[in-house]
Amino acid sequence: MMMPDRRRAVLTGLGAVSCLGAGAEAHWAGLLAGGAAPREVDLPYMHMRARRMYLTPPSAIPADPGTHAGIPLGPAPRMAVAAAREALADAGIGRGDTVRIPVVMGVEMGNASVQEEQRGAGGTPPWTPLAVTAAVVAEAVGSRAGTAGLGNACAAGGYALGVALDVIRAGEADVVLVGGAEGITRVGMAGFDRIRVTDPYGCRPFARDRAGTVFADGAAFAVLESAAHAASRGARPYAELGAAAWSCDAYHHPTAPEPDAVQLVRAMRNALADAGVRPEQVGCVLPHATGTPVNDAVESRALRRVFGDSSGRPPVFALKALIGHTSGAAGMFACLTAALIASRARIPANAPLDQDPECDVWLPQDGPVPLNRPAVLVNSCATGGVNASFVLSRVGDPT
Repeated sequence: MMMPDRRRAVLTGLGAVSCLGAGAEAHWAGLLAGGAAPREVDLPYMHMRARRMYLTPPSAIPADPGTHAGIPLGPAPRMAVAAAREALADAGIGRGDTVRIPVVMGVEMGNASVQEEQRGAGGTPPWTPLAVTAAVVAEAVGSRAGTAGLGNACAAGGYALGVALDVIRAGEADVVLVGGAEGITRVGMAGFDRIRVTDPYGCRPFARDRAGTVFADGAAFAVLESAAHAASRGARPYAELGAAAWSCDAYHHPTAPEPDAVQLVRAMRNALADAGVRPEQVGCVLPHATGTPVNDAVESRALRRVFGDSSGRPPVFALKALIGHTSGAAGMFACLTAALIASRARIPANAPLDQDPECDVWLPQDGPVPLNRPAVLVNSCATGGVNASFVLSRVGDPT
């Protein structure tokens, strides 16, 4: 049963800055070309086993650092502003129409690179807050509505999308600017390196010899608006955001997910049910798939519980193998990618790999495959057992 227009939400604008370049079109072209490769991070005090990241080209990062309320801005807020402006322009929303548009973001480390650079120069740096990115974006685009920055680790982008959807459904706003952004931080890399879940070679989800994740920087944004509002101004949506669902493992281990994936399965099933989508209508899954040995195996089991082991299971696209793990922005990069897949009815090829038989999911690798069913399911998970799942559908397809 279709939701009334006042509760339906569609994505009408996209923007991105990543290791694949500046712009959503560069992101899509880069995925079709096989993605990027990680490079060595050249920073002082990098005493780590794994020193690689999927790095955004300097040419794609706005050069003017600027300030916000006297606070110096690192690359993450600057990339966020660029991606947000692109998303608004793509949606056909001018600066005069942004005053009442809230900004919701998934950001884990925020402006941390500024603190690290100041501390590395010696002495005690002045205190600067990390959580400025949503406010920086709001100021840059001319918004005077509410802002929210969610920092629940690598699921932050997925949670931000859920908050934005709730705002639309509650009638609090007709349009929400939702995104995620992360930069290079020593503390983020060092934390994962210390617990031995970083891969010194590359991000290899579902591979037999995977050894951990590899981080990336970048920003991804989308304009989410009610279907009725989009129709009233003649906007052309990329996809409909049918639902978003959250859950928590509450498992006793501080980093490993609950082995039976009960709560991740719950989040996926709730998202599908709320969107009115049956499992057999899902044409693609973008899993969280970080490349860590335990997480990939658990998520594979969860997908089999939702979709079964039959030949009818949907193809899986492991995005992080092509752009790395963008931490708090990962869910929004997955959303942007899912919207492009839905609108173009095409799924890019996965990175070549020797697949782990324990990760029994369908990973097409020989070239792009068509999206033969209307819906795309996305998972976004985090340390501590935090799960988010959401469903995008091709506009005009019955659900």
